[in-house]
Amino acid sequence: MTTTTRIAEGPTLYAPITAPGRAAVAALRLSGPEAFTAAEALAGTLPPARRAGRRRLRAPATGEVIDDALVLAFPAPASPTGEDVVELHLHGGTLPMRRVLAALADMAGLAPAGPGDFSRRAFLNGRLDLARAEAVADLVDAETEAQARQALRQLDGALGRRVADWQHRLTAARARLEAGLDFADEGDVAGGAAGGGPDLAALAAELRDSAADDRGERLREGLVVALVGAPNAGKSSLLNALAERDVAIVSEVAGTTRDVLEVPMELGGRPVTLIDTAGIRESDDLIEQEGVRRARAAAERADLRLVLIDGARWPAPAAAGAVTPAASDLVVLAKADLEPDGPRHWAGHAVVEASVLRPGGLEAV
Repeated sequence: MTTTTRIAEGPTLYAPITAPGRAAVAALRLSGPEAFTAAEALAGTLPPARRAGRRRLRAPATGEVIDDALVLAFPAPASPTGEDVVELHLHGGTLPMRRVLAALADMAGLAPAGPGDFSRRAFLNGRLDLARAEAVADLVDAETEAQARQALRQLDGALGRRVADWQHRLTAARARLEAGLDFADEGDVAGGAAGGGPDLAALAAELRDSAADDRGERLREGLVVALVGAPNAGKSSLLNALAERDVAIVSEVAGTTRDVLEVPMELGGRPVTLIDTAGIRESDDLIEQEGVRRARAAAERADLRLVLIDGARWPAPAAAGAVTPAASDLVVLAKADLEPDGPRHWAGHAVVEASVLRPGGLEAV
């Protein structure tokens, strides 16, 4: 097959593009100037471009049959990386892949691809912009529906189109400013601030707002939510209920939780790490003191704190223990199935009711 001139410099890369292990199919990709030559050494004549063809792969040195595979060829630049690309779809056992990799390792001009190398080639060859290249990694790493939706929007070019709009508006404003400076003495050309200043100010404000918006990063990295409160306030019960499994020990004995428990989970389609902490109170027990110290440290690094109030002792001041909620905290009245009396506000916060025993008791949380 006739190859086309490559764009990016470098060796021809090869690597599996499916996860290791036993499966029905295992795929391997070659990308670069020697991709077709290397594939022909294994499979003989390649099938027509972008059409799957069944080929018997043989070891170039011995002629021994390696596997019966499907082969696809993508001439540059209409390929995933913008270079000549060949994909070999092998049987999914570990031996066929290992033997093909061994054969490729003996060929000149080839090198194993590292993590992200194919996406890097696609970026260098103009097949992906930087935002889409990052979206590929985000989509591979996505663990929740919301993360996947965000990655797909970025892969579809949503962020790239927004950046292109900023570039266009910046160029237009610059042109108007330069025209105002060069032809300020002519009545039909606006000079000074009228020559593009307002447009630049509006664009700068939009850029500042975009830079300050961390919703995408929070969705990508996940939120850290800490459960804090007095001993026996119901933190471990709430953790188990949200995790839908017994993660923490629940006991009527105050101070059962001594260490910090971190549980990754998905809530509302978003990744959340829920942290259960030791009950915060004054204690002479050295181990409990260390647990309280760790609880305070975990609460400091959390994106959100749920301050639990013991509904069994509400509205007595002891229900909150030694915890004072910050302005951004969510105050939760736990054990609401006990139907505690008293106001539904505390320390300037509206109080949200929660119960792990009452049907629908966690909807407010």
